Amino acid sequence: MASNDGRHVETLVVATGNRGKLEELRALLSGLPVEVKAVADVMGDPPQVEEDGETFADNAIKKAREVSHATMMLTLADDSGLEVDALGGRPGVRSARFAHARATDAENNAALLSALDALGDPPVTGGFPARFRCVLALIDPYTGGGKPHTVEGVCPGSITRTARGSGGFGYDPLFVVDGTEQTMAELPDEEKNRISHRARAFAGLRPLLERVLHERAEQASRVA
Repeated sequence: MASNDGRHVETLVVATGNRGKLEELRALLSGLPVEVKAVADVMGDPPQVEEDGETFADNAIKKAREVSHATMMLTLADDSGLEVDALGGRPGVRSARFAHARATDAENNAALLSALDALGDPPVTGGFPARFRCVLALIDPYTGGGKPHTVEGVCPGSITRTARGSGGFGYDPLFVVDGTEQTMAELPDEEKNRISHRARAFAGLRPLLERVLHERAEQASRVA
């Protein structure tokens, strides 16, 4: 596949069913010669990966590995979540299912606030110290022996008890970004895509992805 400027475009499969996350990743990858697709867009029956790892990296690598093996395509997976100091780092790897296995964003937010209410007042003015953490795993089955490449990004902030903003997803309405008075859900997309944990992870991923794309292009030229 070729882009409008004649460059070859590779398909990048993103191992997620979260459309909000997918659109955020598409925005972050703009300008690169890749067409971003969800795994459901390339497979009729995508693999159901159990996220049972102890760390974000464990889960990201597992998702990338299983989807890349199933599709034999360049695959990107992320695992990300919220870590609250007062809760010992929870929700952590269980951020998407903090309330229960099939929890909605609203249910997870309610569960978070309930857990914090049980602790009383926050330890510092402004809320409970927390951070969003994202680990990205990239696997290409045709270069580098299929070895996963991982990068991490962190966005520090705090949790407010009053949800604000209509943008984003997940815990964004409760997360006040350090250095601002806004929640992640109040930030314009352009600003969020500059300072979020996912954006910071992508800053590290971009040169890795460019290198893989270059290796793919070299392989294709040798075959041709």
